[in-house]
Amino acid sequence: MNLLDYNPSPRIESLARRLKDRDSISILFICLGNICRSPAADAIMRDKVADRPDCRIGEIDSAGIGSWHVGDLPDARMRAHGRQRGLKVNHVCRQVRESDFDRFDIIIGMDEGNLRNLHKLAKTREDDDKIYAMAEFFSPGSRWYEVPDPYYDGDEGFETVLDLLEEGTQNILDTLG
Repeated sequence: MNLLDYNPSPRIESLARRLKDRDSISILFICLGNICRSPAADAIMRDKVADRPDCRIGEIDSAGIGSWHVGDLPDARMRAHGRQRGLKVNHVCRQVRESDFDRFDIIIGMDEGNLRNLHKLAKTREDDDKIYAMAEFFSPGSRWYEVPDPYYDGDEGFETVLDLLEEGTQNILDTLG
């Protein structure tokens, strides 16, 4: 993955134009249970933003489509793989709610199922327009069309997810931050 190859799509360029006058941009990352992908994206983005004091990205959070893990810490394997990269993946899991559409400027789903559920939850066209796929922030030529769920995979699955999220969050930061 070469971060220099990222070229925002017209849809992402439109998002950047829409948010260009904002002093602060809020982002919510979504996955199925809020125990692997979305808390990792949250942690990676927080880490990147901390290194850029001039960044416009303010509020960062994550949530899950389902309620199975509400109140839990992320999956121990994701926390361990994150620690190996110097990340604190310690978000307390929560479920996405309708009020998140009022609170966040961008809501980023990790896979097609997450996106379908988010579109069902959106009550207005404005809400619907806030929903993006994480893959929209991958570099052209990426073989990934979504962030795969590593829950049933071994170490390689968690590392792949972290690599994809590193790239995607960097491209978000470079485009919107």
